[in-house]
Amino acid sequence: MSPRDDRNATPAPDVDQLARSMLLLHGGHDDDHTPGENRGGVGSWSKAPAFGAERAAALREATQRDRERYLTTGLASIDCRFCHVTVAVKKLGPEHTSVQWNSEASQRCAYFAQIRQSGGESARTRTCPKLADSIKHAVAEGCLEEISSAPSPGDG
Repeated sequence: MSPRDDRNATPAPDVDQLARSMLLLHGGHDDDHTPGENRGGVGSWSKAPAFGAERAAALREATQRDRERYLTTGLASIDCRFCHVTVAVKKLGPEHTSVQWNSEASQRCAYFAQIRQSGGESARTRTCPKLADSIKHAVAEGCLEEISSAPSPGDG
């Protein structure tokens, strides 16, 4: 390697001058307020608007409906034919099945219990093969759609 030739090197920019030019180019930022600082609200620094009690209650109710629709649209209750636990299932395609386990079902599942007894962690297991068979049976019997026709929970 050859020694560095400093004669053609560009000098480092002045930091203060660089900061001033960035402020001129992009403008100042308005996000440097401190919590508790009153910025026109009711003693809060929150950027969300303050609603009256009636509007806030309606908003909470609408949010709860949206949450329930998003979490439960298209799910069907399916019982495992082997250990009789009940889970919520939605088929999204031939190779894509959404299974919503609840605490009781994951504790009562015989396959998961066997994994836990052998020292394994059932939470790391992809699925219960007995439940997968029960889901296939539910599709074959017409109790569960092979591909859900439920509308997407999206925006309404």
